[in-house]
Amino acid sequence: MSWKEAAEPVLTRLPAVKRPTGHVPFRRKLGWTAGVLVLYFFLTNVGIYGLGQNSDIFGQFRTILAGSQGSLLQVGIGPIVTASIVLQLLGGADLLGLDTEENPRDQALYQGLQKTLVIVMTALTALPMVFAGFLQPSAQIASSLGISTTALGWIMFAQIFVGGLLILYMDEIISKWGVGSGIGLFIIAGISQRLIGGLIGWQSLTGQYGFFAYWYLALTGEIPVGSPLTRSGISDILLADGANGLLMMFTTLLIFGIVVYAESVRVEIPLSHARVKGARGRFPVKLIYASVLPMILVRALQANIQFLGRILNAQWAGMPAWLGDYTSPSAGGFAEPTGGLFYYVAPIYSPGDWMWWLGQATGEPWQIMIRVGVDLTFMVIGGAIFAVFWVETTGMGPNATAKQIQNSGMQIPGFRQSPGVTEKVLERYIPQVTVIGGALVGLLAVMANMLGTIGQVSGTGLLLTVSITYKLYEEIAEEQMMEMHPMMREMFGG
Repeated sequence: MSWKEAAEPVLTRLPAVKRPTGHVPFRRKLGWTAGVLVLYFFLTNVGIYGLGQNSDIFGQFRTILAGSQGSLLQVGIGPIVTASIVLQLLGGADLLGLDTEENPRDQALYQGLQKTLVIVMTALTALPMVFAGFLQPSAQIASSLGISTTALGWIMFAQIFVGGLLILYMDEIISKWGVGSGIGLFIIAGISQRLIGGLIGWQSLTGQYGFFAYWYLALTGEIPVGSPLTRSGISDILLADGANGLLMMFTTLLIFGIVVYAESVRVEIPLSHARVKGARGRFPVKLIYASVLPMILVRALQANIQFLGRILNAQWAGMPAWLGDYTSPSAGGFAEPTGGLFYYVAPIYSPGDWMWWLGQATGEPWQIMIRVGVDLTFMVIGGAIFAVFWVETTGMGPNATAKQIQNSGMQIPGFRQSPGVTEKVLERYIPQVTVIGGALVGLLAVMANMLGTIGQVSGTGLLLTVSITYKLYEEIAEEQMMEMHPMMREMFGG
């Protein structure tokens, strides 16, 4: 008996959101999308009952994990992304033996396996958060309930686990009944909050002003420019307090412009219908062909590495210095690596992490440059590798695309109508563009982090927000077109 036969009874019986049997009207899709989004915002504001002191173990990665510290959505999309990484690696090495392109049975097994991995990863992520000291149960609440803090910890774990399952099924509802993907929608929601707050917020809980509020108060003389840095001159104007300087605004607008421009750069392969004379079209191979979503996988891998380092630092009193030296966690904060392996593999989050002349960066200049080089190499190479995995596992590769073109009745003019012939033509463009686009996105993410962004949303978060919003706009336009012209649904297989 193969593993598929043994696992099929379990994997195919997991609770799932039922797929629509027919066409879902556009207004109903918008309704489901808006409803899930409202539920998401509600859950991010529901605190974990019994929580006392806490520190965010994900730290700066929180912006792209679409969760909220201390809420039911504590783990965010982290378990979903981690499960996707594991499955993509197994699928890329052809260890699963699943044909997810044409075999419906294997498709169901793959989806069930992914859901099972997400459930396991949710438990494995929540357990150390509660029982490794990052989310400490309140002794006062435990005493009032007449239970031990350990028992209260298990109640907290159950809340976080249920929150992880809720975000899994919310994503499934959006994917089947809404517009776009739930993961993308949650990322946009979380990052947009910080981005808008960084632009127009008067004063956040951390004491930082939004860009416009800060410069209004600075120009009217109510606050000294750059006082948190206690510096003068050009540094104050460009960096301000590290979140709303002119350099951050310039970087935010630059990244926005580059991503929108890159989305419009494409190689268009001409197509013609084999039977309908005059029916022509084009298949676009965009510069960012794999989208920016593979960056989530790269950053999630880095987050898991830092997650492991903080757990080892908290639980292993005699951890060797070559592995990692950490600062003492501040109230509500988290320990930061200052040396060792975990320091060099830690990403650059802001200008203060590498501009040693500002007096904020830890380490010698040569150590900081090594850290910058490792981060750049990791993001560029990792972006290219995960982009290739993404294309192959989501049916965007040359083989799957050639079959889709063949099934639609289209062909490349001047070539024989054959999937093999079409695949060879597509192989001239898709693999190369995928690698170049993935490396470019990784480079942009590191550059944005090094220069800083408005609201400190991180370079990867800003890239994701702009790219996902652009694609969401395209999907909405396509949905409206098919709603106005029902015949278009038949052409798109709908």
